Amino acid sequence: MDYLEELFSLKNKTALVTGGATGIGRMAAAALVQVGATVLIASRKGDECKKTAKEINALGGKGNAVGFAGDVGSEDGVNRLALDVMERTDKLDILINNAGVTWGAPFDEFPYGAWGKVMDVNVTGLFALTQKLLPMLKSSSSIEDPSRVINLGSVMGTAYIGDGAYSYSASKAAVHHLTKILANELAGEFITINAFAPGPFQSKMTAFATTTDEQVENVGKGVPLGRIGAPDDIGGATIYLCSKAGSYVTGAILPLDGGIHTISRVGLFSKQ
Repeated sequence: MDYLEELFSLKNKTALVTGGATGIGRMAAAALVQVGATVLIASRKGDECKKTAKEINALGGKGNAVGFAGDVGSEDGVNRLALDVMERTDKLDILINNAGVTWGAPFDEFPYGAWGKVMDVNVTGLFALTQKLLPMLKSSSSIEDPSRVINLGSVMGTAYIGDGAYSYSASKAAVHHLTKILANELAGEFITINAFAPGPFQSKMTAFATTTDEQVENVGKGVPLGRIGAPDDIGGATIYLCSKAGSYVTGAILPLDGGIHTISRVGLFSKQ
């Protein structure tokens, strides 16, 4: 292999991407397949995962994708998904905890139940699945080539943005904090734990604001770099953290937000 291929290839690696049928999960899965990984794609809608896997495989990457149903929203769902992964493969090098849900409502109308549902998937499910798959990740890890975990956080867990998604924002802040805790605790097992903190990308979760070209342009105006995220922005970051190139990175919250996290509305020493 030449230098670039050696640095970024994921040949003979096996990955699981939860919530991988659409949006950011699909972007990450497609990138992993392009550089040689076998990628298991799981979400609540198994048929959509199979369809997505077929479409990714049709792109002609060096790896392949397999889609099936899996739900991280309950203890039983996590246990079933972990068993299904173990039945499908005897090795797991990469876990991308991408599955997530959101809920939006004005502060004075925000329902009590919107907290449990969001936290169960975005935080509890992420933690529990990582816990269940830890033996597989440990068996694939080494000091030279750690196993990798990427958690999906959000710029809303970093910047103080509510926008009616109070439980979602709080859950993503929890993901960021949990990522750093696990990175510290699992470093001795040669497992890296990092998180993405994306800004706006096109997905089902953001469809209310990114469906039309006009909407995309309007949202992009609020981003310092002037646009919303593209699939290659996720793909490049995923390949980096999962390949040899990213083997010395752990505990990082990678801001894939076009600079939103740098915005200051205070402007202490500038004209208001």
